[in-house]
Amino acid sequence: MNSVTYKMNGNHNHESNYIEESTKDNRISLIFSLKEEVGALARVLRIFEEKGVSLTHIESRPSRLIKDEYQFFINLDNKSIPDLDDIVHSLRHDIGATVHELSRDKKKDAGSSSAFLLHASPASMLHPNNVIPIPWFPRTIQDLDKFANQILSYGAELDSDHPGFTDPAYRARRKVFADIAFNYKHGQPIPQVTYTEEERKTWGTVFKELKTLYPTHACYEHNHVFPLLEEYCGYNENNIPQLEDVSNFLQKCTGFRLRPVAGLLSSRDFLAGLAFRVFHSTQYIRHGSKPMYTPEPDVCHELLGHAPLFADPRFAQFSQEIGLASLGAPDQYIEMLATVYWFTAEFGICRQKDKLKAYGAGLLSSFGELKYCLTDKPEFKPFEPEKTALQKYPITEFQPVYFIADSFEDAKEKVRKFAATIPRPFSVRYNPYTQSIEVLDNVQQLKNLADNISGEIGILCCALRKLE
Repeated sequence: MNSVTYKMNGNHNHESNYIEESTKDNRISLIFSLKEEVGALARVLRIFEEKGVSLTHIESRPSRLIKDEYQFFINLDNKSIPDLDDIVHSLRHDIGATVHELSRDKKKDAGSSSAFLLHASPASMLHPNNVIPIPWFPRTIQDLDKFANQILSYGAELDSDHPGFTDPAYRARRKVFADIAFNYKHGQPIPQVTYTEEERKTWGTVFKELKTLYPTHACYEHNHVFPLLEEYCGYNENNIPQLEDVSNFLQKCTGFRLRPVAGLLSSRDFLAGLAFRVFHSTQYIRHGSKPMYTPEPDVCHELLGHAPLFADPRFAQFSQEIGLASLGAPDQYIEMLATVYWFTAEFGICRQKDKLKAYGAGLLSSFGELKYCLTDKPEFKPFEPEKTALQKYPITEFQPVYFIADSFEDAKEKVRKFAATIPRPFSVRYNPYTQSIEVLDNVQQLKNLADNISGEIGILCCALRKLE
């Protein structure tokens, strides 16, 4: 992240506070309340002055919870703070301030971003020790720039067991793709790539083998879209399609778009992208020595497996539901949602006309597992998110268990019900007009949503009358 952003998001007429914090700038955010007394704020500022603490931002507003109180939101320069606990103690005991929230730098781990968001509901404001921490999540589509380069593995570097580890030319080529992803910002066209003859040969081998299985093994939606990708995006045995072309095609179909990424993102970051109908896609291709194997997602997996389904409105909505459910969810629920995603978008099977068909990208981009998954060798279970989310799975061999969805619509409704059990003190809605996430945590937000729904219902009723 290049800059720090602190926001008091939402309407000033309600008590829910959201703080976005970037750890790179090493700052601390603090919210406290003071009785409306002459000189109260001056005494607080004197404490910071005496302790040599620099304030970089301050806001105030009347409290609606307690009469004659004001709330203050401040940013502190962490480098200038000798003892934070001492400052908090002085605010509480010497001044009589109520400290509602305190956000400190947190270390990035594999399951979360390096930015965090804290939420204080009215109840937690009345009881400062009952603050509910909510992990930071993007609020606008531009916010995806903040974590798109925080990959967990691969990119320009390879593990020792990767087929291309000892191939300097392949490693150099991977760096080219990684640099494209690292320099990309939302709104820019995805740079075109001139693939080498060897890369096109690898793609051709995979493309040709998989296309023989699609008519009998892939779901209807995949087979319906695939010829359109051949017609409009250059899908064929001798050509690796450009991400920009495929992204433009998907946007016209469902509003989904592709965004280049250098490697694997954390589950939280990857799922957050889906909430905005953004799919983080690799642009490099697997090593030519093993065209039917890849230890990580590559352009074959993304464009042959994922892309066709994102052009289907029901699957696109299903994918976005999982992304929206992840926003602000506790870490353990992120793991559960990632498992649900694994057994649906990656290795999902659905029932169509009393036959089982593959719709997961991990199956549709793997010749061997696509043949295996519809045999009597694996175990099949009904897709039930609360149970699916607890299923363990291997990542280096064929799946021993698959979950069957009756339809994308049925799967979407089940995911929606599962999301309702995630403990977070708000709901979220994606606004496609502003490409932003609306946090539904106050009456005004709900009124706005009701107005939108009312308008849509009016259009529906008018259309039905015309059809009659």
